[in-house]
Amino acid sequence: MTEATERPARQPSMADVARAAGVSAQTVSRALRDSPNVNPETRKRVLAAVGQLGYRFNNAARVLSSGRSHTIGLVLLQSGGYYSRSAVTAGVEAAAGEAGYAVSIATIAGLDTGLMERSLSKLADQGVDGIVIAVPLISVTQKMEDITREIPTVTLDGSRTASARVLGIDQREAGRIATQHLLDLGHRQVWHVSGPDEWIEARQRRQGWQECLAAAGIQAPPPLEGDWSPDSGHRQGQVLAMIPDVTAVFAASDEMAFGVIRALRERGRSVPGDVSIVSVDDIALAAYCHPPLTTVRQDFYRSGAAAVALLLHEAGADAAESTVSLTVRDSTAPPRRH
Repeated sequence: MTEATERPARQPSMADVARAAGVSAQTVSRALRDSPNVNPETRKRVLAAVGQLGYRFNNAARVLSSGRSHTIGLVLLQSGGYYSRSAVTAGVEAAAGEAGYAVSIATIAGLDTGLMERSLSKLADQGVDGIVIAVPLISVTQKMEDITREIPTVTLDGSRTASARVLGIDQREAGRIATQHLLDLGHRQVWHVSGPDEWIEARQRRQGWQECLAAAGIQAPPPLEGDWSPDSGHRQGQVLAMIPDVTAVFAASDEMAFGVIRALRERGRSVPGDVSIVSVDDIALAAYCHPPLTTVRQDFYRSGAAAVALLLHEAGADAAESTVSLTVRDSTAPPRRH
């Protein structure tokens, strides 16, 4: 092959630098971000390898020269709640933009710690100044702990790590408020369509429902588990429609409530005449379904913006909490007297 037709040499990667320095790619990332957890001798070897190989990484170069990348990382789950995910993203991007920061988004396909590790490593390699985690993993790994210790991190009711600050919504209170509303209307039992058990929010909402019923001296019926989708709500609604004594249902999300309402109607059960429905989220469509949905409101956009504010302006804060409130519409009513 002649010189004119030779392909240009491949640009060295972070893995190449790691091999040359005899360290891991994560250590290279830490060294380039000037992490205090990298000892001086290791940092010297990394920088020597960078110089020897001619490694170039835009964000790393910016961090080396300025100490800041002016980028915030956001970790999202691909599934589960399209409207809430979009609203959180919009809130993070708006607040970050106002503060002069770009947003780098990493999505994971499922609730898996390995996927979370890779997403966090990707953001760390980009040299982000902070991370917002909006993924509800219950368990964390040492690698996740290491990254969130080195990079300021805020979680939105998601993965808890020792160093991350938590911007939480009291999901137990959301479950309690929803259930108490139905009891106050005179219903003697409240059934529950829950979210997936691996989600922290689902567990906490279910706990609030159970505690509210227990305080009223009522034995909770078995919860029916969905996956946040209208389709799963529809499947569980078909089950509920076959139980004559059901007069009140607490669905863990608006989207599942939409499915429950449709299933009940298909089986000849009217809402709220035969069955009252209350849910959680208050997404935009909740006010426009038939009947308009009674729901516990969460402001996802505001939560995303608040996470950025906590990340950038309240570095000394350990946690913050957003409140929830009941929005009463036409899907709930007192039970019929027979």
